[in-house]
Amino acid sequence: MDALNIIKVVLEEGLKYAILALGVYMTYSILDFPDLSVDGTMPLGAILSCILIIQGFDPWVSLIVAFAGGLAAGCLTGILHVKLKLEPLLSGILVYTLLLSVNLVLIKAGTGGQSVASIFGKDTIFNSAAANFLPQAVGGINVRKLIVLAIFVLILKIIMDIYLKTKSGMLLRATGSNQQYVVMLARNPGMSKILGLAIGNGLAAVSGAVIGQSTETVNTTMGVGMVVFGLSSVIIGLSVFKRAGFMKATTMVIFGTIIYKACLQIAVVIGLPSEYNKALMAVLFVLALVFSGTLKEKTKKRREKSA
Repeated sequence: MDALNIIKVVLEEGLKYAILALGVYMTYSILDFPDLSVDGTMPLGAILSCILIIQGFDPWVSLIVAFAGGLAAGCLTGILHVKLKLEPLLSGILVYTLLLSVNLVLIKAGTGGQSVASIFGKDTIFNSAAANFLPQAVGGINVRKLIVLAIFVLILKIIMDIYLKTKSGMLLRATGSNQQYVVMLARNPGMSKILGLAIGNGLAAVSGAVIGQSTETVNTTMGVGMVVFGLSSVIIGLSVFKRAGFMKATTMVIFGTIIYKACLQIAVVIGLPSEYNKALMAVLFVLALVFSGTLKEKTKKRREKSA
């Protein structure tokens, strides 16, 4: 694999998972909510999308249904936390455990008893509708998938940026940083939490749907480790580009995902066996946490000196 192809693969993989990272950014960074249900909502979106495509539905419509499925799962996580007063981690674990069964039932019902759904030869967002008007290859390299992903992620990023500037988005930010302030505004922070978790899991489900359509096959285990992946991408992005004041946080998260995927791709190029992928993800997550903590400590010391 030459350098250009490696870069193309990194960008494609990074953009696909950047949607997931944007969802984790919504729950982890904005709401300060460690949501483990992402490991279940990501494959939920993939399964819903692929089953609908198998049944003849438009692939873009399947993304909307996947998003709705993620919204529902996120709402459930929020309700368990807000209404039943369960801890964030426990709420996420319970929803993830529930989705293990839900995803298995859905995929078996949609495939006639199979544990893997395949859409080889079916229409996807990469080979139908407006995608057909995009160039297939440039310089001998297939770039259509990369272009579709770049446009789609850019649109989602812009929508998210616009939403976070709205009154609802500002309340969401306030809920994560100072719930008491939200109460003083006569607003319900619990509803903001439920909304934020719904949006975050909806994005995770869309990411799963896009990944499923890209690989043309999905299974119930594809979401394992996605929380670690999303958190690592968010932490890397916000830490590495912290000084880039011209960048929005969502842009930092997208670039953080690409950097994270680049690290994983380098491991593949140098010959690291695939069975060590999850271990590498865990190591990179720890390094991201350490790096983030070191930067925070240095910043704190500079502020103390300047004061």
